Amino acid sequence: MAFYKNIIRKVNIWRYKYISQKKFIILASATVGFLTGLAAVTLKNITFTIEKTLEQGIIFSQNQLYFILPIIGLLLVYLLRKYIFKKRIFPETPSYIKRAVPSVLYALLRQNGRISHKRIYFNLFAAPLTVGFGGSVGLLGPTITIGSALSSTFSRVLLIDKKTRTLLIACATSGAVATIFKSPIAALVFAIEIFSLDLTFVSLVPLLIASISSVLTSYFFMGQEVLFNFDVIDKFALKDTPFYIILGVGTGIASLYFTKIYFAIYQFFDRFKSRFVKLLIGGLIIGILLYFIPPLYGEGLGFVNNLLHGETLAALGSTPFDDHIDNIWIIIGLLVGITVFKAVAMTITFAAGGVGGVIIPSLVMGSTLGNVVAKIINNLGLGFNVSEANFTLIGMAGLIAGVIQAPLTAIFLIAEITGGYELFIPLMIAVAISYMITKQYMGHTIYTKELAERGDLVTHDRDQNVLISMKIDEVIEKNFIVLNPDMTLGDMLHKGVSKSTRNLFPVVNENKILVGVVLVDDIRECMFNQSLYNTTTVRDYMHQSPEQIIYEKDSMQMIMEKFQKTGAWNLPVIKNDKYLGFISKSKLLTAYRSKLIEATS
Repeated sequence: MAFYKNIIRKVNIWRYKYISQKKFIILASATVGFLTGLAAVTLKNITFTIEKTLEQGIIFSQNQLYFILPIIGLLLVYLLRKYIFKKRIFPETPSYIKRAVPSVLYALLRQNGRISHKRIYFNLFAAPLTVGFGGSVGLLGPTITIGSALSSTFSRVLLIDKKTRTLLIACATSGAVATIFKSPIAALVFAIEIFSLDLTFVSLVPLLIASISSVLTSYFFMGQEVLFNFDVIDKFALKDTPFYIILGVGTGIASLYFTKIYFAIYQFFDRFKSRFVKLLIGGLIIGILLYFIPPLYGEGLGFVNNLLHGETLAALGSTPFDDHIDNIWIIIGLLVGITVFKAVAMTITFAAGGVGGVIIPSLVMGSTLGNVVAKIINNLGLGFNVSEANFTLIGMAGLIAGVIQAPLTAIFLIAEITGGYELFIPLMIAVAISYMITKQYMGHTIYTKELAERGDLVTHDRDQNVLISMKIDEVIEKNFIVLNPDMTLGDMLHKGVSKSTRNLFPVVNENKILVGVVLVDDIRECMFNQSLYNTTTVRDYMHQSPEQIIYEKDSMQMIMEKFQKTGAWNLPVIKNDKYLGFISKSKLLTAYRSKLIEATS
């Protein structure tokens, strides 16, 4: 260990001597991009190996018993948690954070970008077991987690400051998206939209380099293979505009459903304290869903590719309704079932203990919805004919824009997947409508809702970000002499005023409860009147503070608002109903200015 520490120390000394900060950030972003690309390729290959091993019919495929595989995968993840990672895996992250991206956002705000290296190993095993055995989730979330943890570890080893560490974690996220979708521009935009980064040259270049580095890594190991192999054949027609508007409304409503069902299912599973009970219930429900709707099995990327190429029957596979599959409305009904139950299967996989991401399931759901809308339009008998492939693509974009509220990511992702910008106008129409609907009725996303409710969310609002990053313990002052309400004026002067450098005195009873405050101004006129020294008490001079700060409840933004509303220069802090100290407006504003300089430097 000492040998490695010595090497690291020498590397850091050499770096500080010979590499400027700007050059180092460029090199670091390229390195992070490479590491993330390597992680994504490894994760994908492990998952692919598991899937192929099971598909080759060792046990299940010939007997059509694939619907019991997810519960086996969930059981393996459960055993991994219990016997390999025996203690709580990530004790630094609050229990209310259940997904990859929220945990990274929390780490950036509350942990100075420090992410446990254990996340690398756990996700590298747990995600392939979940997805490879048919869990209805994606690999992008685990890839982001692994990349972020690698970036954080890399930053700690090289003693990188918090600001640069945050940028490198965003680079890892950008690299993860670029590797999975081979779309570097969408990856860059995703990092900016999700991590609320300021779009400046300083952040833009490292993000771009990380994306390119990741994509090149993916091409080197995976060749020309892409997630969705499709070229746009049917161009945009002006007459189809009303239908794209309908699709935009549909994806907006579906996004609301996706988000609400996600939190509702989690709420249901939170009733069960035992992970094993959650596994059994979740595995049983997933098995039933897969029996009736087989395309819910796994990520669903093959299903989407079949829809894009017009191979609907191949996409649906073998179902209990095969005897009626020649009826187009039966096909539409099955596709509606996939649209409705993809979010259900995904969330149950998570709640039952599986590990994965939400973006690819939302793409699958969106593609199905778009295909359904196109099929309904084409089969109503009204003479309309729209491109099912185009609607499939735009449905994907609409749902991404609504579910994670990242409209630019949705537009550029589909544009890069299709290799052109022929669908830019319908993409903008559907994405804008979907985003506006979800933003109106759902202020926060799956990623941000729980963080926002607890004041742990970074946004594009710089003032709010500074306030969120401030900690109440940093501004509480405790160097006040405490008075008892029954203390005489003489004692107050001799034991309090004469020994204090402050002009404010908290009055606290025997139970340490604040009952009032005394200012020097309150006693200025009588403090030299000795006839009052033994005849009056602190109770005669104290008054109530205009407002109190509740330690457990008040955020820094609420504290600032209390100062603004009362006009006070000092406000008492109450913790567990007992007096703790004071916050002064001057110290609060000084701390705010310091954080603002740090954030904008």
